[in-house]
Amino acid sequence: MRTSSLLAALSAAGAVSAAPRFSLRQTTNDTTAPNPFTGKTLFVNPSYATKLDQTHASFTAAGDTANALRVRKVQNVGTFVWVSRIADLSNIDAAIKSAREAQSKTGERQIVGLVLYNLPDRDCSAGESAGELKTAQDGLRRYKEEYIAPYAAKVSAATDLDFAIVLEPDSLANLVTNMEIPGCAAAAPTYREGIAHAISALQFGHVHLYLDAAHGGWLGWDPNMPLAAKVFAEVLAIASKNGTREAKIRGFATNVSNYNAFDAVVRENYTEYSKSWDESHYCTSLGAYLEEEGLPARFIVDQGRVAMPGARKEWGEWCNVEAGFGPVPGTSNNNTVVDSLVWIKPGGESDGRCGFPNSPAAGQWHDEYVQMLVKNAHVSIDGVKV
Repeated sequence: MRTSSLLAALSAAGAVSAAPRFSLRQTTNDTTAPNPFTGKTLFVNPSYATKLDQTHASFTAAGDTANALRVRKVQNVGTFVWVSRIADLSNIDAAIKSAREAQSKTGERQIVGLVLYNLPDRDCSAGESAGELKTAQDGLRRYKEEYIAPYAAKVSAATDLDFAIVLEPDSLANLVTNMEIPGCAAAAPTYREGIAHAISALQFGHVHLYLDAAHGGWLGWDPNMPLAAKVFAEVLAIASKNGTREAKIRGFATNVSNYNAFDAVVRENYTEYSKSWDESHYCTSLGAYLEEEGLPARFIVDQGRVAMPGARKEWGEWCNVEAGFGPVPGTSNNNTVVDSLVWIKPGGESDGRCGFPNSPAAGQWHDEYVQMLVKNAHVSIDGVKV
C-alpha cells in the first residue's frame, strides 16, 4: 500500500487544533488489561518462511554463508498473516493449524497475528491496493456476510490461541486527510460502517483488536492527530451501538507496510516540523489525543521493513525503499504505550515497479530486494535461534 496524500498534512503542519470531545471515556480505554503479547510467542508463518528458501539458496550459491544463516533466522521470526480477499479466509485455517502444532511442540502460548483487509472501495486515494469489493456492487453486504462473518467464526472457535488482529490498514486515515478526493468522500460511510461492524463482530476475550492509525508521516502532524482521534472514536461509537455491549479495542497499529524507524538513529530533514519524527514519538504524541477521546493509547508498530538513514528524500517515498529488516518482534522498545514491535508486512513482496532497480509488479516476490533486507537487517536478528 502506498502512503496516501501528504500535501494536506504538510501544508497544515503549522496549525494546531483543539482535541474534540466524545462520549467513549472509560468504556474503550481499559488501562488494567494486560499486554496480550506478554508471555506469548508471535506465530511464525510457515507460508512466509517457505518463500525465503529462494533467498537462502541465492546466498548459498554465492558462497555467502553468513547471510544464508541470517535468512534461516528470519524464517524463525513471527509475522502477521494477511487476509485480503474472501478466498484468503483459508489463510486463517492454515495459521490456526500451524500455531496449534507449534504450541503443542514448544509448550509456548501462541499469539497469531492477522491482518483484516478487504473493505469495499479499499485504498480510495491511491488504488495501488484496490480490493475485490465495491460498494456499488453490493460490496458492504458481501463484506459483512461473506468475509467478516466467517472470519469471526474461525477466530472465535480457536480459544486455545490468542489473536492480534490489525483492522483495515490505511482506511480511516483517508477520512482524516483525503476527503477532497471524490472516491474517498464516497467511500467514507462504507468505511465507517464496515470497520465498526468488524469491531463489533470480533469481541472475544482471546482476540485483541488494533485499529490502523497510519504512520507518523501521515497522521502525525499537529492538525491531523486530534482529527484522527475523533474519527476513531466515531467508529468505536458505531461499533458499540451495533452490539449488545460496549465495543472495545486493545489499541492501534502504526507504520503498517511503511518504512519508518521506531527509534530513529538519524532524524531525517523531512521530519523537521513534526513532533512525530519516528514511530515512537508518533505513538506518544497520538496517545494523548486518543486518551482525550476515551480511547486506549496502546500500540503495536510494524518494523518488518525499515528505511536506511538517508534512503528517502521525503516521507512520501513508499515504493521498494532501500531498507533492512527491522527490530525483531518483542525487541525492548522503552515506550510504555507500545505493546510490541511486530512484523506486520514482512519484506519480500514488491511494492510495485518502482524504487529499487528491476522491481517486479506489486505483490510479486522480489528476491534481490530481500537479499538487501537481510544484509541491512537490525542486529536483533542475530539473536534469533535456528
